[in-house]
Amino acid sequence: MTSIIRRNQSLKTIFRNPKDSFFNSTLKPYRTPQAPYRVLNQKPFSTHSSKFPEYEMPTVTWGVVQGRKEKLVSRVIISDYLKSIGIIPDELEELELPSTVEVMRERVEFLQKIGLTVDDMNEYPLMLGCSVRKNIIPVLTYLEKIGLQRSKLGEFIKIYPQCLHTSVVVELVPVIKFLRGLDVEKQDIGYVLMKYPELLGFKLEGTMSTSVAYLVSIGVNPRDVGPMVTQYPYFLGMRVGTTIKPLVDYLVSLGLPKKILARMLEKRAYLLGYDLEETVKPNVNCLLSFGLRKDTLPSVIAQFPQILGLPLKAKLSSQQYFFNLKLKIDPDGFARVIEKMPQIVSLHQHVIMKPVEFLVGRGFSTADVAKMIVKCPQLVALQVGLMKNSYYFFKSDMGRPMEELLDFPDYFTYSLESRIKPRYQRLQNKGMRCSLGWFLNCSDQRFEERLYGDYIEPESSGPSFCMGGKLELPGNEIVSEEEDESEDETLYRRTVSL
Repeated sequence: MTSIIRRNQSLKTIFRNPKDSFFNSTLKPYRTPQAPYRVLNQKPFSTHSSKFPEYEMPTVTWGVVQGRKEKLVSRVIISDYLKSIGIIPDELEELELPSTVEVMRERVEFLQKIGLTVDDMNEYPLMLGCSVRKNIIPVLTYLEKIGLQRSKLGEFIKIYPQCLHTSVVVELVPVIKFLRGLDVEKQDIGYVLMKYPELLGFKLEGTMSTSVAYLVSIGVNPRDVGPMVTQYPYFLGMRVGTTIKPLVDYLVSLGLPKKILARMLEKRAYLLGYDLEETVKPNVNCLLSFGLRKDTLPSVIAQFPQILGLPLKAKLSSQQYFFNLKLKIDPDGFARVIEKMPQIVSLHQHVIMKPVEFLVGRGFSTADVAKMIVKCPQLVALQVGLMKNSYYFFKSDMGRPMEELLDFPDYFTYSLESRIKPRYQRLQNKGMRCSLGWFLNCSDQRFEERLYGDYIEPESSGPSFCMGGKLELPGNEIVSEEEDESEDETLYRRTVSL
């Protein structure tokens, strides 16, 4: 009761003295604010964290809150400014723009300082909707941190300006961690992104993960995925069902074992970029039309995978005409040459003629040279200097007739110092005489077995590769049990050495 009486007395005192300080301090007349859209010139915030010393980050990014009328006025002013410098603002109509032209001018000047031109901005005007402080500088700083050179940041933005809209923490960092998880070297990250900037826009659980998982499932070594990405990152953006798997299935249907295909992709990931319908299938049909046998296609592709992506018809037509005109090799012989050494389709004709001229100068007729090339196409890619040394040793030290070179032209393909001389000396010490192919066309281990055997093993042809079957090595039953290399690995090793 006492408290109620005291409260009433205080209220009476207030109303009795209307000029009390309470009213003076709280009740003030309302004043209409002037120029509510005026931008303050003060810069109370510091922005020293910018990694671009040539540019001072803006302290006001979007200006002050405006009403509907003020926004329309500001948009007109900004559009007029953009038009005055050559930028077409039509695509910015639905985009929220800053409240003042000063902020937009700062954005334009910043983009120009990193190397972008007005034409680049017209290609992707939406970049002008990105805040310098909140979007552009954080993205560029992170890109520089992971390996992109500052001088190339402008070029990167030209290629993929959409990255300016991304969040560093939410979108960019997870992609870089994913690439590092694939064993892409840290120093190669910048190189990979410059080749394929769109990687920054992919979802980790989408195309990138599925393409890697499929390649591993067909035999690609997970440790080789990183080098594959560095060499050809574009396969991370390829869909398995529509691009990668159809290509793999087609090559396997030709008789190419998956193990060999996996080894090919590890070394030449760019094969995944060959279009199946536009390039690969037409090239395979082209090989068949030029007389190559279907069962030799797997060997041809394994030896020279690039043949699937070349303008093959023009190259084969040119080389076939050259072989027929200059070397007197008919189309059927030319097909046998391509089966044994498909790299000839890309060999320059003046390179081919040098070994041919050397053989003709040593007394071989044009017909004999043609037969030698059909038997051993590698002759046309040899260095003439090495052929001279081997030929002089054959004539002076070995003293054998020229007919043996006709029967075994592969003699020129072996190293004189590391194979021909040492093995020939061993034969001389044992008083043995045999054909060139018998002591040259075998491994060191097989040569030892032949040298200390009580019989001379009959000669046999090289390894054969049959479509859909295993690699058959003649005389395989004599090979030591220590040679446990699989047939597929043996073929790949041989084709790479070619």
